[in-house]
Amino acid sequence: MIDIIDQINAIHREIGDRPVASGAGRSLLLRRVYDADIEDVWSACTEADRIGRWLAPIDGDLRPGGSFQLKGNAGGVILRCDRPELIKVTWGFGEGMVTEVEVRLAPAPGPDGGTVLELEHASPAEIVDELVRAHGPGGTIGIGGGWDLTLLGLDLYLHDTAFDPAALEDTPELKEFATRSCQAWGAAVQTAWGTGDDDLAAAVAFATQHYAPDATGDER
Repeated sequence: MIDIIDQINAIHREIGDRPVASGAGRSLLLRRVYDADIEDVWSACTEADRIGRWLAPIDGDLRPGGSFQLKGNAGGVILRCDRPELIKVTWGFGEGMVTEVEVRLAPAPGPDGGTVLELEHASPAEIVDELVRAHGPGGTIGIGGGWDLTLLGLDLYLHDTAFDPAALEDTPELKEFATRSCQAWGAAVQTAWGTGDDDLAAAVAFATQHYAPDATGDER
């Protein structure tokens, strides 16, 4: 069983501005602590056989300058790989949609150990602005919700290397997590952009429909 509330509250969510290679950019920032040492988290995020156990099967040349492709997901080029602290890649779903993802790792402060993971997904400002024009802030909320699911999968895998992501698909637990995730990203959008309550509710519902189509988005 997943402790949904703890998993939602484990992630810090933030929306802001971050330059990308092409100029001005917008970013989503996620931060959480994993109960695993930094080398274990690094290995899970960089070794093909382990990536396939919690994210998706991956093909490519996994070294700086090499390219990669996640099955049924994004592909790109590895820009930096500084063990065990930094991974930076381009992240593209198609022509004209190339963005950048940076993962930063650091030992967690305090006596309990663990690893702080920060994931920042930065996109050219024109891509985000067009997404918002087309779909309102729901598109941004949906991207954040997708990353929440990714970080959930990593946590479950680090606690149980026999974890099978397929076992969670279409389960009530996953739908509740996705619903609450979209609500949490809605709050981040409101903080960043001052979105009105009615527009925010519509945006959260739009994003929730993608990940949890049977949910209403009204759970508290």
